[in-house]
Amino acid sequence: MKIAPYLGFDGNCAEAFRFYEKALHGKIDMMMTYGESPEAARTPADQQGRIMHVHMTIGDQSLMGGDAPKGMHSKPAGFMVSLHVDDEAEAERLFAALSAGGVINMPMGETFWAKRFGMAIDKFGTPWSVNCPKPM
Repeated sequence: MKIAPYLGFDGNCAEAFRFYEKALHGKIDMMMTYGESPEAARTPADQQGRIMHVHMTIGDQSLMGGDAPKGMHSKPAGFMVSLHVDDEAEAERLFAALSAGGVINMPMGETFWAKRFGMAIDKFGTPWSVNCPKPM
């Protein structure tokens, strides 16, 4: 089994996923707007450019998302996307990239469980943690 986060946005999904593609060294495999979908004829003109679905591959993992219909988006609450890496320099790079323009909740630093750990909410409102664990 694999678990793939699905992130919701309010009209800026395409911009967010281009940011994630660069920050996470991923590859957007598919991005479809409402206007490109089979639902295009029933989609209001001002929502045609919103993203119905995007899929990005990062190594052997997936990250997906889409824009909620106009007026139906809710801010993320009660979760974060947690990244685990073995390399301290990569942890620092990921945290710097994802937190740029966002809000740092816990600066990157050493903890009792991790060589490097930090938490931030990116400029699109998605909460992240980056963890580089200590050997057990």
